[in-house]
Amino acid sequence: MEAFIIAVVLIFILIISFSSIKIIRQANVGIVLRLGKFSRRAETGVNFIIPFIEKIYKVVDMREVVIDFPPQPVITKDNVTMQIDTVVYYKITDPVYYIFEIANPISAIENLTATTLRNIIGELDLDETLTSRDIINTKLRVILDEATDKWGIKVNRVELKNILPPKDIQEAMEKQMRAERQRREAVLTAEGQKKAAILSAEGEKESTILNAEAKKESLMRAAEGQKQADILRAEGEAAAIMKLQQAKAEGLKAVFTAIKESGVDDNILAIRSMEALEKIAEGESSKLVLPSEAINFLGTFKGIKEIMSSNKE
Repeated sequence: MEAFIIAVVLIFILIISFSSIKIIRQANVGIVLRLGKFSRRAETGVNFIIPFIEKIYKVVDMREVVIDFPPQPVITKDNVTMQIDTVVYYKITDPVYYIFEIANPISAIENLTATTLRNIIGELDLDETLTSRDIINTKLRVILDEATDKWGIKVNRVELKNILPPKDIQEAMEKQMRAERQRREAVLTAEGQKKAAILSAEGEKESTILNAEAKKESLMRAAEGQKQADILRAEGEAAAIMKLQQAKAEGLKAVFTAIKESGVDDNILAIRSMEALEKIAEGESSKLVLPSEAINFLGTFKGIKEIMSSNKE
């Protein structure tokens, strides 16, 4: 009997011992209550509590939390009712305040977000609301962060997920955007045609200039070629004349040298002159022009007058 009692006591002690060991997972913090009053925080890892006196009241997740709130109706400065839904990113910085300072923190954040958003949007008109998301997000985050700080909550970021104007305004905005796109398309088309016309004109201008320059260069080269050809032709003719004159001079020189070396007297020269004159007279020309010295030289010969008279007839 005593052994049984000892065994029961040992089992009870083991159960109590195991029940006093609490393990807190990573990124979590436990709130320990002692006789219903906050005692301490149970950090990550193994924690020991006093059985029947202490207990883990709640385990708080310390990671960042994302809450997507449903759309809320808000009215702009120009009396346009819109539906706006928000996304709030928050993190618990003090689990004790989070547990004991606020009963329903999620509902409190949602209501605070809705009322703050209405106040901010009420100061803006429709166009400013649609184009000022960053400003609205910043203002909303600052206000929420200040309000939730006493609850041990840090609001890191607030985003406006959707902004939905009334249907008629959406249709008007779509028409406006469509008209704006058509206007931009027309402007871009006109600018494209203008640039195309300018490029075409510039191309024609460049082509005309290049053609004129090519024609000018062709004419200059042709003139230069003609000039060179004329120079070469003139040089050739001059060289030919020079060679002909040189040949004649060489021939005369050879004749005079032969006459001088053969000892021909004046009578023989006169006879040869007469023979040459006879050959000339037989030609087509009816007139003969002679130097005065030749006439004086030939005047001593009887037949010269007869030849001259026959030529005149």
